[in-house]
Amino acid sequence: MATSENTVRKLPCSLEAEQSVLGSILIDPEKINEIASLITIGDFYLEQHREIFAAMQKLFLQSRDIDHVTLSEELVREGVYDIDKAKDYIRTLAEVVPSASNIKEYATIVKDKSLLRALIDVCENITDSAYAAQEDASFLIDSAGGRIYSLSQSQQQDDFTHIRDVLVDTYAHLKDLSENNEETKGIETGFSAVDSVLVGMGKGDLILVGARPGMGKTAFALNIASNVAGKTGKQVCIFSLEMPKMQLVLRMLSSEAMVESNKLRSGALSKEDWDKLARATEYLATCDIYIDDTSNINVTGMKSKLRKMKNLGLVVVDYLQLMQSDKKIENRVHEVGDISRNMKLMAKDLGVPIICCAQLSRGPEGRTSKKPMLSDLRDSGSIEQDADAVLFLYREMYYDDGTGKTPADANVAEVIVAKNRHGSTDNGIKMNWRGEFTKFSTLDPHHDEQT
Repeated sequence: MATSENTVRKLPCSLEAEQSVLGSILIDPEKINEIASLITIGDFYLEQHREIFAAMQKLFLQSRDIDHVTLSEELVREGVYDIDKAKDYIRTLAEVVPSASNIKEYATIVKDKSLLRALIDVCENITDSAYAAQEDASFLIDSAGGRIYSLSQSQQQDDFTHIRDVLVDTYAHLKDLSENNEETKGIETGFSAVDSVLVGMGKGDLILVGARPGMGKTAFALNIASNVAGKTGKQVCIFSLEMPKMQLVLRMLSSEAMVESNKLRSGALSKEDWDKLARATEYLATCDIYIDDTSNINVTGMKSKLRKMKNLGLVVVDYLQLMQSDKKIENRVHEVGDISRNMKLMAKDLGVPIICCAQLSRGPEGRTSKKPMLSDLRDSGSIEQDADAVLFLYREMYYDDGTGKTPADANVAEVIVAKNRHGSTDNGIKMNWRGEFTKFSTLDPHHDEQT
């Protein structure tokens, strides 16, 4: 008993509030409806109180009366008390609280103490991890921030909403959409043909861009990033796990200035090239684009950095298979699945679209038709499940030996919308691809570049 009392003094709890919640339910069993979404069994500090609340929930779910007799019998059946002690303590609970009208306030106190205990537990684990020094300090800091953030998110619960209330909001949304289409639809990629299929990138969408190495998935994602930053004025954050910052910016400069990328690498630039670069530099400098080239970052680390952004509009991750999971998972397929699930949750929590590049398996190379399919997603089938949209990039010339093709064909790429949770799919949106500038642009059905 001394140990139990010592523990009570050390950890935050309110035994009186816990007793008041249980006593209120005994007085008015219907009050359990009011606190069902506020607290859980684990929020009670004393084990006996957990058992009593669990017994009350069981009786409630079985549509049985909750009173002194039924509750006593249930507690005896579960081995919590013998019959005499059960009756005595239940009588005590009923006498603790005079009225059940304040049950929500009592439950709020119980929940608050529970969160404080959880916070102490998280902080102790963080301290133990820091003393053990088995991980990098940066990883521990990101992990600590993520665990505390998850704790704060865990208390946000939505109640049921009647459909008439949702219909009112939905009608207002449709009215705004029809009257002010530009502001209410999803963020556009900047490629009109792609946008006509996706109908914009919605808040919380996870958009996967898959392709074989060298097909142009990084260029495609960067083109969208600069399009979004330039048009919306919102912050665009790019996580580059493969390419250093300067190399990434060189690609963006090449695309914007239309200066060949090999000239930028060699430095063999003409006066005209410098003029183009000056204009492109001036433009990109006005875009709110942020680049992080941390190579071993995980979703928790990303989220901790993104939460600091105040006007976030889009996140680009290049690329999925280079990411690390927040926890150690031996099986790589399961690890990538865990990453993709957390990426989707991050998009939902932040309320912005996330474009994530992904590498495809060698499957297309073994088929007569080289066009990628959903089954070609490398390492995990759950990537397809978690993504709201899956786009594949395909260029016929990528696999061709160079004979029998006109020069125009070499610059034709296709965007295959293999999955679109919010609309239709498309087996091949024609795009213009200029590899020397790492730039995509929209083509009309006749392959003429649109202005």
